[in-house]
Amino acid sequence: MKKIILSIITLIFFTQVSLSQKSRQAIPISDSGNHELRLNIATSIGGMPEVTYEYFPLDNMGVGISAAFAAESVEFLKNRAQLTGFYRVYFGNKKSCGFFIEGNMAYNFQAEISEVSVYDSSTLSFKYIKSEKKSNNFGFGAAIGVKLLARNRFVGEIYAGGGRLFNKSIIGGYPRVGLSLGIRL
Repeated sequence: MKKIILSIITLIFFTQVSLSQKSRQAIPISDSGNHELRLNIATSIGGMPEVTYEYFPLDNMGVGISAAFAAESVEFLKNRAQLTGFYRVYFGNKKSCGFFIEGNMAYNFQAEISEVSVYDSSTLSFKYIKSEKKSNNFGFGAAIGVKLLARNRFVGEIYAGGGRLFNKSIIGGYPRVGLSLGIRL
């Protein structure tokens, strides 16, 4: 009789414990949304924060735009602003995740301040003349990278590449590098 009562109490206890556990359902990756916002941590540390929006029309491709603005002085950073449009093809098993290749085009604004010393023989001293050069450029480039997606819709990606600028640019190209964190909406 004691064994039966003990068995019933044990059964009730385990049933109660198993039913009291809250089930945690994960969001399926395929239902994770078609929009994404990211902040490039690497370029932010380097003085030129970059914010990116990406849209996924299909499961294996994405189109987006990135905007970056210089937060440092012209002497430190010649690239002052950049607007980059891109197209990506993803090779992962999840929706718009895994290894990707990217083609991009950028509109880039650059500035440079140079200082020249000129000797003035009438005053027997040097004069310093500052000149500022500005340049608006358009260019094309490519990049490769990897994007990781967590079940809670947070995104991390790392990528590297570059592009060539046309027109009379101060710097002949632009970097396309990043360590980005964001969220998929």
